[in-house]
Amino acid sequence: MELSTIPDSPPIMNTSDPPPKRTDRSSLVLALITISIVVAGFVFLSRGQEQKPSASPKSAADAELRTRLTPLQYYVTRQSGTEPAFQNEYWNNHRAGIYVDVISGDALFTSFDKYESGTGWPSFTKPIAPDKVVEKVDHSFGVRAEIRSKSSDAHLGHVFEDGPAPTGLRYCMNSAALRFVPVEKLKDEGLAQYLPLFEPKK
Repeated sequence: MELSTIPDSPPIMNTSDPPPKRTDRSSLVLALITISIVVAGFVFLSRGQEQKPSASPKSAADAELRTRLTPLQYYVTRQSGTEPAFQNEYWNNHRAGIYVDVISGDALFTSFDKYESGTGWPSFTKPIAPDKVVEKVDHSFGVRAEIRSKSSDAHLGHVFEDGPAPTGLRYCMNSAALRFVPVEKLKDEGLAQYLPLFEPKK
């Protein structure tokens, strides 16, 4: 009598065995990617801060002028403004001395060339030297000849062809763009080279 054979049964998985560690590997990969992104972002931001341009010299100079000048002086010299007529410091000044650039201190006009124009602003027939000022075309109110200081590029005023002899010109300036130095203080202000202008002629 032959014994029948029973085919082998398929192996039964033990449910207590641990599952494959795919989840652990995925978590590790995700963590590494996250760390890489964070590090890359930190490096990018650091480089951006290092390469951020600092304030330009022009901006720094402008900020310094805002603290040094009065609001009116800044408005006139840097924004090409005009001060009120008859309500400014030098329109009626008759003392002997030199008018200098309020920003640079460069000599611009003398009291010898100042005259009564009746406009309410200090007016001169000419600058102390032609190379001290620069003339530009101004279209803000018709067409006028604007006068700016060569040393500081400050707006000073305008020049008109209705002045007295010998030049026939009227340099109509803003007091706020100027600083007056009387004769007795020229040496202290480093302007002694102009003292001979005020010595009696022999």
